[in-house]
Amino acid sequence: MATTQLNLAAVRNIGIMAHIDAGKTTTTTERILYYTGVSHKVGEVHDGTTAMDFLPEEREHGITITSAATTCVWTVDGVAHTVNLIDTPGHIDFTAEVERCLRVLDGAVAVFDGVAGVEPQSETVWRQADRYGVPRICFVNKLDRVGADFARCVDMIAERLGAVPLVLQLPIGAEAGFRGVVDLVRMRALVWPADTALGEDYEDVAVPEELVERARRWRERLLETLAERDTGLMDLYLRGIEPTQEQVHRAVLGLTLGADSGTDETVTPVLCGTAFKNKGVQPLLDAVVRYLPSPLDVMPAEGHLPGDPDTAVTRDTTDEAPTAALAFKIMSDPHLGRLTFLRVYSGRIGTGTTLLNTAKGHRERIGKIYRMHADKREEIASVGAGDIVAVMGLKRTTTGETLCDPAAPVILESMEFPAPVIQVSVEPRSRGDQDKLAAAIQRLAEEDPSFRVHTDAETGQTILGGMGELHLEILTHRMGREFGVAANVGRPRVAYRETLGRSAEVEYTHRKQTGGKGQFARVRIRVEPLPNPGNTDAGADLDFVNAVTGGRVPREFIPSVAEGCGQAMRLGVLAGYELTGVRVTLLDGAAHSEDSSELAFRTAAFQAFREAATQAAPVLLEPVMDVEVTTPEEHMGDVIGDLNARRGRVRSMVDRHGAKAVSALVPLAEMFGYVGDLRGRTSGRADYTMRFDSYAEVPKSVAAEVAARA
Repeated sequence: MATTQLNLAAVRNIGIMAHIDAGKTTTTTERILYYTGVSHKVGEVHDGTTAMDFLPEEREHGITITSAATTCVWTVDGVAHTVNLIDTPGHIDFTAEVERCLRVLDGAVAVFDGVAGVEPQSETVWRQADRYGVPRICFVNKLDRVGADFARCVDMIAERLGAVPLVLQLPIGAEAGFRGVVDLVRMRALVWPADTALGEDYEDVAVPEELVERARRWRERLLETLAERDTGLMDLYLRGIEPTQEQVHRAVLGLTLGADSGTDETVTPVLCGTAFKNKGVQPLLDAVVRYLPSPLDVMPAEGHLPGDPDTAVTRDTTDEAPTAALAFKIMSDPHLGRLTFLRVYSGRIGTGTTLLNTAKGHRERIGKIYRMHADKREEIASVGAGDIVAVMGLKRTTTGETLCDPAAPVILESMEFPAPVIQVSVEPRSRGDQDKLAAAIQRLAEEDPSFRVHTDAETGQTILGGMGELHLEILTHRMGREFGVAANVGRPRVAYRETLGRSAEVEYTHRKQTGGKGQFARVRIRVEPLPNPGNTDAGADLDFVNAVTGGRVPREFIPSVAEGCGQAMRLGVLAGYELTGVRVTLLDGAAHSEDSSELAFRTAAFQAFREAATQAAPVLLEPVMDVEVTTPEEHMGDVIGDLNARRGRVRSMVDRHGAKAVSALVPLAEMFGYVGDLRGRTSGRADYTMRFDSYAEVPKSVAAEVAARA
């Protein structure tokens, strides 16, 4: 069993992020594994043979669904570097996977399609990386495709992402004629011969004559961009001295790291290639090692003391510091069971180590430690600061929780996950599937923090919430495949409510004679609506007032009257939905010394309430959601028009992070399918959040439809 003692200066913890189909897995990640010797063949998504997309659902849909981690080694300038690589999903439904990976990574490679440029999900993941301050480099991929335009992609990176692109390479050839890149730092050309099937070998030659002038202009632009932000290069630039390659590398590294290197100025190196045709990946690996940070280059991990968020605590990235690690992913392995992925920020963890989960105040014992390669693994004896591994044995730790030395407790900054934007109901097909369904939901919820589950108190349905229709489709498929659960999936029923439009007064007598002891009860009640119906605190839906005097209704039967009214409220009178926000006043009544009973008064109150409610102009209430849509300004008209068509009422429009945030109140019944419609109207560039706001009266035409369906 291996014991790893890494040279932290030669470690890179990076992720690959991009819009779906930009070429993260199909091309870039699989080629990296091949060129670093981890894989002995190149996998392709379209063939279902990739190492990193190992779930059956990933191979079936041809997309990355869950982030996969691997470790490889790449040598630059004679130094072997350990690269912990995480391939993240590109589909917006799985954006939580990107979120939690970026929290623990030191750097990232953003991959762009050379034809499409900066696509919607590219903007989303870029904002996520901004939030966590993750330095990144760009790789413009697929330059062999018809319509690929490298310069246009560079312009889009600047305009849409607000970045300062630092072009380090130029493409040689275009579309089908693409054959290599010009390295602007060395002013040399890297050309891949046509007869090199997998791109292992390339030629380092002089810049082609037809590109010399263009390369000279772009190199001048490169040096100017660096000199404007780096005082050392500025001095050389003003004196007309050509910087050495090492000086340029050092300046690019410092400006890529930005705040982590003590400067507010940041740039984003841009490289290019076509990974599918095996061109440009090796220089990308060189750039990862040269320009993305090691664990020593980033700021020490920051947190706070348990129970005292105002007392800051830092942990230096050394094996000698007290242990602190963050759990960022839970995975169920068919052979090993529950695996917890950890980023170790400080200290050293070995098999059998006992750590404190500061979020729960519970101690956990580390079982086996694995260095992961997608769904394969290598067992190691211990792991030190700056590394990423998976461990067995943690029973209660979940995503975002800190594990630390019990003698030096700390809570590291966790991560936030977006609330679900779409829901479906699920129910087992048979009684035998009930327990299996509960177990499957629990396991999936542990793995995926963006998957939420609750039981609707109004309808009794089990409601699954997720980030999109595909997200929930994948989860329900996994229930069947991994847990053998047969379940019916449907759309959840909207929890409408009813209330009264005015007051009404009714007297009702319940009399029943069956030969033996009879039943008799008389009640006179007044019903009236309460202010703000449907939006009162729990338990305040019925306000019962006893106004009877003189003992005309015996005291022992008063609770039965209240119970009878409560039962009638739960059934409703319009469409069978629960009534809410009603005051019932018991005005008068009568009892019989022999035939009156609790049952008789409960029955009389039930019938009296239903009759009174029918006379009191009942109305239907619907849940109204507070919806906030973040959209580029050019799509704002479409977004507002669509919200209005959904009976929405726009409340405000404000600027936010280069986009427009539109706030509106929209009935929940009109929000089903909204996620797909919104993405269609905005080319996927808008997103939204939704939460319950209040209950409001349903328009009469809509209420008639709901009542007819009920």
